[in-house]
Amino acid sequence: MATDTIELSIDGMTCASCANRIERKLNKIDGVTATVNFATEKARVEYSPDVTPETLVATVEDAGYQAHLATDQATVVEEDPTAALRHRLLVSLALSVPVIAMAMIPALQFTNWQWLSLTLTAPVVVWGAWPFHRAAWANLRHGSATMDTLISMGTLAALGWSVYALFWGTAGTPGMTHGFELTLSRTDGSGSVYFEVAAGVTTFILAGRYFEARSKRRAGAALRALLELGAKDVVVRRKTGEQRIPIDQLGVGDEFVVRPGEKIAADGVVIEGASAVDASMLTGEAVPVDVGPGDEVVGATVNVDGRLVVRAKRIGTDTQLAQMARLVEDAQSGKADAQRLADRISGVFVPIVIALSVATLGFWLGTGGSVATAFTAAVAVLIIACPCALGLATPTALMVGTGRGAQLGILIKGPEVLESTRRVDTIVLDKTGTITTGRMTLIDVVAADGEQSDDVLRMAGAVEDGSEHPIARAIVRGARDKLGELPSVEDFTNLRGLGVRGRIGGRDVTVGRQRLLSSHQLPESLKATVRQAQSQGRTAVVAGWDGAARGVLVVADAIKPTSPQAISRLRALGLKPIMVTGDNEAAARTIAAEVGIDEVVAEVLPQDKVDAVQRLQAEGKVVAMVGDGVNDAAALAQADLGLAMGSGTDVAIEASDLTLVRDDLNAVPDAIRLSRRTLATIKGNLFWAFAYNVAALPLAAAGLLNPMIAGAAMAFSSVFVVSNSLRLRRFAATA
Repeated sequence: MATDTIELSIDGMTCASCANRIERKLNKIDGVTATVNFATEKARVEYSPDVTPETLVATVEDAGYQAHLATDQATVVEEDPTAALRHRLLVSLALSVPVIAMAMIPALQFTNWQWLSLTLTAPVVVWGAWPFHRAAWANLRHGSATMDTLISMGTLAALGWSVYALFWGTAGTPGMTHGFELTLSRTDGSGSVYFEVAAGVTTFILAGRYFEARSKRRAGAALRALLELGAKDVVVRRKTGEQRIPIDQLGVGDEFVVRPGEKIAADGVVIEGASAVDASMLTGEAVPVDVGPGDEVVGATVNVDGRLVVRAKRIGTDTQLAQMARLVEDAQSGKADAQRLADRISGVFVPIVIALSVATLGFWLGTGGSVATAFTAAVAVLIIACPCALGLATPTALMVGTGRGAQLGILIKGPEVLESTRRVDTIVLDKTGTITTGRMTLIDVVAADGEQSDDVLRMAGAVEDGSEHPIARAIVRGARDKLGELPSVEDFTNLRGLGVRGRIGGRDVTVGRQRLLSSHQLPESLKATVRQAQSQGRTAVVAGWDGAARGVLVVADAIKPTSPQAISRLRALGLKPIMVTGDNEAAARTIAAEVGIDEVVAEVLPQDKVDAVQRLQAEGKVVAMVGDGVNDAAALAQADLGLAMGSGTDVAIEASDLTLVRDDLNAVPDAIRLSRRTLATIKGNLFWAFAYNVAALPLAAAGLLNPMIAGAAMAFSSVFVVSNSLRLRRFAATA
């Protein structure tokens, strides 16, 4: 049966369980298959003709959330969604600091200090924690419990009982102080206030949510970066002459002019001119492609050195650039979002705490205890179950881990990234710009018998200095690095797609492809050098003068010095390396053999890279992808873990989970080790954050919990979590 696909933007989700709830609701509709991504706040829905988009939106709204049709990425001017949360955090922080200080430092407890604490705490718990209360209410309506439920219940219980103690108990008496007695004693609770717990928990967990929201905001940035790559305007040929127009006015069949250094505005076919086109964003191949009349070109690729006239064949959403944007979006939408650990634990912990609180109330009332004593114990269970340390567990480890990573040239985008690093077993690496330098480099100069290689390099470098072609620039750099200044050239001629000619000291020098020097005598030794270079996927340039070929210059994309060591370290971490590249088979095999990679997939387009990652995932592999180009963006988004080299394009960086500022493949094993260490620290923090509070639950249920013990437990667990996180500062990159 035919189906349509639609994308919904969803507002109101606070955790991964919200996404699961919406997904289940949508999938209950006959003829609907839906996936909801919490990170991108979108639902991708396939639906049969008898289902309308309005039905889908209504279903989401019935579940307690807001939905609307996703608008075109290109036209959205996105407001910063973290601004409101940042404002809420800063106000709560300013109000909470004096509350916590007064509760923990007896010297600050002036007469009637508890009433100032109430004044400062009330807006924090009511307004600052409003997102948690709203989410807890939505969870309650759906019969589920998350971290939000725990926060809302704990903070409201702490505030509510403190207000009761102030107005109807003895806590409002002038001169009341919190002492330092850490002895266990039964009390009816009417002399105790818990404002520091209510304000502290709210502020700490708001901080955690802010750091998560800030990293999550980047989810759609890859698409915006991709759309920025295209040309903004174009010069078209009209009957009245050439005219520059905005790109959205270009039509199919229009003829447009592309000057050297400009981006090609749309997919089309060359009708006039010859040039070299840098198509590395699409193919990943470092060597520019020579094009002439009849050759097809792709929008957003760069015209290197000649003037072209192109007839547009595909524009707008039909171009290969737009298709790549869709690939990235599809990969991100389908990416399994890691369930947050705190929510998973809360789903079990919250019902147990509620049951224990109710059981405590029933026990004390059933055994003849006073109503005040029973409620004190029951509320104490809720208060101690809401740990401040839980709010610190993830953000502190993440801040220290990411801070240490930044010092080592590793940028971790968010907590969801870390879960993947633990399970990764296969790593897919792009070649150009990742394993190699990404630019053409002079590898070798072979002189004919009786000639000096320095003379060949000097002559070739001097003539090539007049060309802007990347191969020419590589030869010139190599000549200048070795020989210094080069001789001047007269009568320079650039032969498009073939090579260059010039006159040096009375000699006519020709440098270029072998067929350009067909009239020159080419010795067998040089022919063998050309054949060997071509078999390895390298480019051979012949230099000659006085009717004879004098030498061959071999140019290729050079391997980064640290790449072989990095591949070895990846194997030591238990990862299987695979090279996937748009470059030709011979070049890819040569590079792979030099760095120690056995499996190679060559001559692939961006979609093929995504397919390669999906094929490995279908085989049960957990795949990391390392790349640096636009053509890697969709595969980076599709992979379980995407790592972008910092020297690469903005699109690749935005689509990845980890960015490596160092242009060094050794940063990849360092990044995986640091991510795994950070994840282990977060898990340890979560365990101890719960453990301290779980240990105190029996004391609360027994009615033996006084405010000082509650405050000490909160402070001690928080100090432990922070100090445990700070150990990440000692993480060292492997030399």
